Amino acid sequence: MVDLLKDRLVNLRKISDSAKRRANLYTDIAKIDSKHANISLGALQKAPAPGKKLQKIGFLMLWIPEPTGVTCAVGGPMIVAGRYLDKKYNGSTIHDIGHETKNTLSSISEFKNSIM
Repeated sequence: MVDLLKDRLVNLRKISDSAKRRANLYTDIAKIDSKHANISLGALQKAPAPGKKLQKIGFLMLWIPEPTGVTCAVGGPMIVAGRYLDKKYNGSTIHDIGHETKNTLSSISEFKNSIM
């Protein structure tokens, strides 16, 4: 039984070290001061939300009065497609990833402290 706990502690240390390295990597990436790198990182910091945009356009088209009703016929499927994209599209940013990494580090350290 002692060997199992030692094995788990070794695995926890490996996971903890990996999470720390990942967090340090994200902070180092954020410190890069190149114009092209800043543009690329800006895309990571402000992730687009195509589902929300498609839903808004669909609602606008649905509410615009038109005699032929083409916009109503197009607006409904756009809203449905926007909802689908909202569920399937991962709009996480680098800030979200760092936040989750920090939560993982704290939970790993709390678990490790409770064992020791």
